[in-house]
Amino acid sequence: MIKVIKSGIDADVAADMDAKVKATVEATLKDIETRGDAAVRELSEKFDNWSPESFRLSEEDIQAAMSRLPEHTIDDIKFAQAQIRKFAEIQKAALRDVEEETYPGVFLGHKNIPVNSVGCYIPGGKYPMVASAHMSVLTAKVAGVKRIIACAPPFAGGPHDAIVTAMHLAGADEIYCFGGIQAVGAMALGTETIAPVDMLVGPGNAFVAEAKRQLYGRVGIDLFAGPTETLVIADDTCDGEMCATDLLGQAEHGTNSPAILLTNSQKIVDDTIVEIEKQLQTLATADIASVAWRDYGQIILCDTEQEMVEEADRIASEHVQVMTRDPNYFLENMTNYGALFLGQETNVSYGDKVIGTNHTLPTMKAARYTGGLWVGKFIKTCTYQRVSPEATATIGEYCSRLCELEGFAGHKAQADIRVARYKDKEQAA
Repeated sequence: MIKVIKSGIDADVAADMDAKVKATVEATLKDIETRGDAAVRELSEKFDNWSPESFRLSEEDIQAAMSRLPEHTIDDIKFAQAQIRKFAEIQKAALRDVEEETYPGVFLGHKNIPVNSVGCYIPGGKYPMVASAHMSVLTAKVAGVKRIIACAPPFAGGPHDAIVTAMHLAGADEIYCFGGIQAVGAMALGTETIAPVDMLVGPGNAFVAEAKRQLYGRVGIDLFAGPTETLVIADDTCDGEMCATDLLGQAEHGTNSPAILLTNSQKIVDDTIVEIEKQLQTLATADIASVAWRDYGQIILCDTEQEMVEEADRIASEHVQVMTRDPNYFLENMTNYGALFLGQETNVSYGDKVIGTNHTLPTMKAARYTGGLWVGKFIKTCTYQRVSPEATATIGEYCSRLCELEGFAGHKAQADIRVARYKDKEQAA
């Protein structure tokens, strides 16, 4: 039996907030499309108090940012990027072009072709999300994207040195310092000084996520991203301190970040509640995490592991930490998740920052139909065909009859002309 111990915010309240964001984004994108650079500058001045001579960083700006960082920070960035590059290369190696003769004289194949240009958004208003540069820019570079531009908002009055360094080391071709709807809109729609891209990737706040949603179709996107979500699945082999730490560790992302405990142990429920209150007394980001837990935190108590799997698949969380006797049971049976973190030895923070898997993952139940950002998201798998004269005579007869069945006279004619021309040659031969 599944029992909800603590529930989150009312769905109607959340829907009302979403509607207000949607209207704001729609008007802003229209303004950017109409007025280009002028609109981008006004928005940057209004929301970030930032209006430099050029939003694009020069090579001198980039080198200056790198020179201000301690050597150990650059080494840490390089280490993280080495792990992410390694896994992205492994993933790319799993993709291959194919061509097979599927019927005598019929050759079908596909090619994996990188997208030509990508715009990467790196959040940096509240927290400087250095790792997002690795996850988007570096992965696009491994995929073979020819032009990669990267945007991040100003932090404390200017470009954030570590974000700029991470963008540069990851391989960004153009680096800009501006954020929000104006950055996403400028990359997708283009302005007088920024050529538009073919695809947008990267996480962001509610306004950035909504802007990507509204621009989808004009450009590709990685996925529809909402607030960070975490689901902790634990049994009595775990403890309340670990559960609380991992729940609050993701709740600090934002005041609307859902954090859910799913367990079959009443003791874990009780101990985690106590530990959350205790840790919120000392957590430096408690002003955010406490609101997220109050409004969006949930606790669900089940009887069995099977019930926990069923409930986890219903939730379809972005991050799922499994801290049970047999984590592999959930790996083998769960189907809806952005990323799994198996065992108490690992955690979402590893995936967010350094271990190598991508941290741009599906939220808002999108894990039911998509995985997260990976090298394959930047690659189009495009099919092609070639047919011998003998085969076209045979295939064409089938096609002609099937076109007639559907009433497509023009389609039928395409098949008939080839049957007429190539069947005669085949018979003559």
